[in-house]
This record gives sequence, structure tokens and C-alpha cells, in this order.
Amino acid sequence: QVQLMESGGGSVQTGESLRLSCAVSGSTDRTNCMAWFRQAPGKEREGVAYLYTDGTNTYYPASVKGRFTISQDHAKATIYLQMNALKPEDTALYTCAAGVGCSDGVIRLHPPSYPYWGRGTQVTVSS
Repeated sequence: QVQLMESGGGSVQTGESLRLSCAVSGSTDRTNCMAWFRQAPGKEREGVAYLYTDGTNTYYPASVKGRFTISQDHAKATIYLQMNALKPEDTALYTCAAGVGCSDGVIRLHPPSYPYWGRGTQVTVSS
């Protein structure tokens, strides 16, 4: 089993920044990709960042590209999501997920393809 625990959420003003952390523990030898998802009330879950952890391949949808950055610290077994220039529409519950069997060059942001999930951390951006 793989355990994921997010932290770093909070309430900020438009234009400010937050850095989310996802601490990864457990049997991680088979996991080789990570993603951040978000879900606002009444909306579908949306993938906002993807990282192929065996390499450096990343992907961001247009809604966050240029503002969000996913990164990893192997020594700390932690995945980060740096979020800059936040907007009210970024308000959501942010959750990290770990995948297995990912392939370099193949972007995976489909929630059902991730077997391991954290509980999420709330981000609220006010105007």
C-alpha cells in the first residue's frame, strides 16, 4: 500500500502563491508517476499537474500552465505543487495521487487510472 498526505492549503488573495506538499510513504517501489487533481463543489475532478517520477516529464492543462509547477524531492519522498498567480477559479480541494505502470511520454491525468489517493487539502482564493 501507498500512503499519501497533503498539506499546505489555505486561504489567499488573488495573485498570491501557495505551495502544496504531498508526503509519500509505504510500498512505493512500483509507483512511477504522480499527479495533482482538484475538485470544486459541483464540478468534476480535474487533473492540474502530472509528473513521471522515473524521469522529468511533466504536463499541465491550459487552465494552469505557466502558473503551476509540479516537482519532487526524492530524499524527502515528497511531491510539491507550486501555485502562483492564483485566481478565484483555482478554489478547490486539491488531492495528490500515485500511479503505477506509467510510461515516459504518455501523459496520464485520468483519475480512474490512479490507485492511490490522499485526502486532499483545501485551497481558497478570494478576490
